[in-house]
Amino acid sequence: MKAVEIYTTQTCPYCVAAKALLKKKGVSYTEIDVGADPALRVAMTARAGRRSVPQIFIGGTHVGGCDDLHALDHDGKLDPMLA
Repeated sequence: MKAVEIYTTQTCPYCVAAKALLKKKGVSYTEIDVGADPALRVAMTARAGRRSVPQIFIGGTHVGGCDDLHALDHDGKLDPMLA
């Protein structure tokens, strides 16, 4: 299974929803909390091209945010990306 990284903040409901989907699928992930560290948010923005959270990477590929993750799942594309 490919490595999954998710940039989050503690108070973001979309982060909670994205993590819940990954947990439901039995996917382990590395969570990077950018809420308390402005340097981490700058690094996330440089990497993802977006400032909002969550930002999700699967196998080093940026897949977007929570809505993007759920759309991939709905379209049957998430499981092959994770494999």
